[in-house]
Amino acid sequence: MSASREPSASSPLSRRDALKAAGIASAALTGVQASMRAVHAQSPSADVIRVGLIGAGGRGTGALQQALSVPGSNVKVTAIADAFGDRIKGALKAVESMKDKVEVPEDRQFKGLDGYKQVLEHCDLVILATPPGFRPFHFEEAIKAGKHVFMEKPVCVDAFGANLCLQAAKLADEKKLKVVVGLQRHYDDKYRQTLARVREGLAGDIIGGQVYWNGSGIWYRPRKPEMTEMEFQVNNWYHFNWLCGDHICEQHVHNIDVANWFLDKLPETAYGVGGKQNRIANQPSEIYDHHAVNFTYPGGVRIASQCRQFPGGDGRVNEEFQGTKGYVKIGEITDHAGKVLWKYDGKAANAYQVEHDELQDAIRNDKPLNNAYYGTTSSFSSVLGRTATYTGKQVSYSDLLKSNFRTMPEKLSWDATPPVMPDKDGNYPPPMPSSYKIA
Repeated sequence: MSASREPSASSPLSRRDALKAAGIASAALTGVQASMRAVHAQSPSADVIRVGLIGAGGRGTGALQQALSVPGSNVKVTAIADAFGDRIKGALKAVESMKDKVEVPEDRQFKGLDGYKQVLEHCDLVILATPPGFRPFHFEEAIKAGKHVFMEKPVCVDAFGANLCLQAAKLADEKKLKVVVGLQRHYDDKYRQTLARVREGLAGDIIGGQVYWNGSGIWYRPRKPEMTEMEFQVNNWYHFNWLCGDHICEQHVHNIDVANWFLDKLPETAYGVGGKQNRIANQPSEIYDHHAVNFTYPGGVRIASQCRQFPGGDGRVNEEFQGTKGYVKIGEITDHAGKVLWKYDGKAANAYQVEHDELQDAIRNDKPLNNAYYGTTSSFSSVLGRTATYTGKQVSYSDLLKSNFRTMPEKLSWDATPPVMPDKDGNYPPPMPSSYKIA
């Protein structure tokens, strides 16, 4: 891709345009021919991929298990970091059965907010699975250090982080590094095959759609008396915007990403509503429990987005699209009369595992692979939706990205003051359209 001027808010904004606008020339599109030995110069053996884990919670531990389970791959976990030491022990316990692939002595177990820096000294491939607010900073450091990356979604929770990730994505291409983002629907054969039929024109031009992540509540960790406010918030990261981006970013990003992917475009604007009415009273939380957003794409295409986290009602996690010739559900396309035009009859492998299979194959065989671009633009599309519900205003994608607003504090330490503090009753006031301002 060649560099190009940034499109105006009124011009068609495709995923490809957005990368051009950022001045991104993806070397991955032309391929690279570096040898495995050159890529793994720091490794004790060119055949061994040393894996580091940054963020040893449930998803990080799961990703580690999958990285170590790639068929026929010579791989070892060699370093782990987490803000809390007990998570490191938990991750190691989870991979006890793979002891021939575990080589993490005490001096390569790093506790605290800056432990990620030490992990990067002991790996070739790093898994980034801390709370999302940290992701852009960890990704940037990993790429600067010359590491291949698997990182969980979302990859950013604000404009500053999005711009940081796009810059790091370009650097990853320049360094011939491989990057996979945990938007695993891209690695699900049912999604891939459905998209192939859409690209063939079976449903005609996509003119609208609906995406959903409607479910129940989320976990909560009680405050311990010895915790500082920063420790409490990092431990309960899902309940604070600067750490998770609200659940429209942390969870619903999957479905918004599918809309961007199937349309091969990015939203121009978002307008929506949201609020907090069903969070548990003795579990103070800053984030909303529901969002409903209308995204407008180039050519007037509209995507209706819903996500909620409260008990009761029908759960729904899926994506649907309407085309000029038919209707698209993942795994099935029908015409307007309901006649089935195509139905998926394959057996999709575990997409969580396929992510790691394809990442390690790309590393070993030097295949082009960099998900950081769409991982960033889809994550930022979710930020756009959140900003629309928080402000109650129509928000422009390009204007919001240019604002470069930042939610992550400049100083990170256990005794630092977080961006949001509880009121006298211990509650965290939710963002309100009447008062919410982009920092």
